[in-house]
Amino acid sequence: MSNIGSYEERCKDSNWSIAKRELSYKEGGRLNIGYYCSDRNCELGLGNKIALIWESFSGEVKKYTFQDLKIYSNSFAHLLKEKLGLKNGERIVIFMDKIPELYFSFLGILKMGGIVVPLFSAFGEESLLTRLQDCKASAVLTTRKLVPRIRKIKDKLPDLRHVVVMSEDEDIPVKEREMAFSFGQAPRIKSFECYPSTPETPSVLHYTSGTTGQPKGALHVHSSILSQYLTTKWVLDLRPDDIYWCTADPGWVTGTSYGIIGPWSLGITQVVLDGGFIPEKWYGLIQKHKITVWYSAPTAIRMLMKAGKEIVKKYDLSSLRHLCSVGEPLNPEAVIWSEEAYGLPFHDTWWQTETGCILISNYPGMEIKPGSMGKPFPGIKAAVLSHDFEPITKENKPGLLALRPPWPSMFRTYWNNPTGYESKFKNGWYITGDRSSIDEDGYFWFMGRDDDVINVAGHLVGPFEIESVLLEHQAVAESAAIGKPDPINMEVVKAFVALKPGFESSDELELEIMNFIRKKLSSIAMPQEIEFVDSLPKTRSGKIMRRVLRAQERGEPIGDISTLEND
Repeated sequence: MSNIGSYEERCKDSNWSIAKRELSYKEGGRLNIGYYCSDRNCELGLGNKIALIWESFSGEVKKYTFQDLKIYSNSFAHLLKEKLGLKNGERIVIFMDKIPELYFSFLGILKMGGIVVPLFSAFGEESLLTRLQDCKASAVLTTRKLVPRIRKIKDKLPDLRHVVVMSEDEDIPVKEREMAFSFGQAPRIKSFECYPSTPETPSVLHYTSGTTGQPKGALHVHSSILSQYLTTKWVLDLRPDDIYWCTADPGWVTGTSYGIIGPWSLGITQVVLDGGFIPEKWYGLIQKHKITVWYSAPTAIRMLMKAGKEIVKKYDLSSLRHLCSVGEPLNPEAVIWSEEAYGLPFHDTWWQTETGCILISNYPGMEIKPGSMGKPFPGIKAAVLSHDFEPITKENKPGLLALRPPWPSMFRTYWNNPTGYESKFKNGWYITGDRSSIDEDGYFWFMGRDDDVINVAGHLVGPFEIESVLLEHQAVAESAAIGKPDPINMEVVKAFVALKPGFESSDELELEIMNFIRKKLSSIAMPQEIEFVDSLPKTRSGKIMRRVLRAQERGEPIGDISTLEND
């Protein structure tokens, strides 16, 4: 029996008070995420339980208990508050690879009342400058490897008072406004009085991936833990003896909501791999650490599909019992393939940086309709709206995906952009910017971003549907579909295709793929042009940046591409 039990029964009586009760939170009390993810677990007798199994790309393994987590996060909190004089509410940026210090400092910042701003370690100078200027960061925690990028922009950041450089040696050379820090050499702070955060105290400032334009800082609060705790328990189905692996980087919201807060609020052991994608490395990690629950991205799953099923047979993956995906909609073929390759289907989950937690999902024990987003989380009201922001009651009719606020992890504003925040709410609904439909069984089906939908002679065509069918073709490894301006039809479909090894682009293959789509979907959805490419522009979270392809196609400015995978 899964943690969620019967989905239908849960929907009858669910509310966030369940999370409050299980976390022993009482109204009007303190609610500090840093405390709940470390100290509380020690108070519950889990101090000696492994909290983090960290593995470097070279294979070095380090393990840390919840007691270690408590002490090291205390050390960071003490450093920031007592030594550097930082105050609650100041923005403190984490700019590191996925090393242990990232996870310890994340909790430490929250413990002392700061606002965590996690940024991708792949960001270049301009990407960093934009975000650091926007949030007026007071401090940056970084490493010897990455600090040169900060140094190049430091003079343009008058609000930046401290740059803390992580190193095994505190005697490394540092420059003005910098200090070296080694948590191995730092005092072991056994007790730290956490900032008395209330549910509405700001906690994390996440910059969106930029798939729909300039990045925006979505501000979250400490009560987000209530949503993240319960969704982790019910959707990811984490149990006390699980070994959990979330592949997301904490520079993206999945890496914090479900790579830090969710699992550790439940006292779960999690694995972190500091490195890129290599199928053998990933499968070896699962085998070595006997990972039981795996949360990954559709892009990674498609790359594993590309590597084939034969490699799977070389590893013992029998420890796996539950698989989930996030980042982009999961193609039907990937669900079917994972069941064939691993004996388990991937369960798609839908949510956004702004929502802070999973809100629509395929739940454990629930029938999966491959390609569907699933159903709303118990207690969440979701709908498909017309452009007049009224619910559409007709089944399978596409519209704007919307959610009825509030819920604990909903963002509270866009930093320095209240107008942008207000524009997200219409007629009592949060407008997600995605399009979907609802079938006769209440399952939601993703169609794409509202500005991604292709209008072919008045017929709306979802790019995801085309891309899913493209992936069914034997030659196609990756795909993206956009609308290309057309003087007669308004738009026609253009597809970008990356081929699998062993296939070569040709006019004959282009025609074959076009006809494949026409037969599978319709003549309206058939691409009028296919461009063969080596790879597609993606964010590090796995989202295909269709707007980049559209801009290139139309000769328009590309805009912010700071989160591109290879930026």
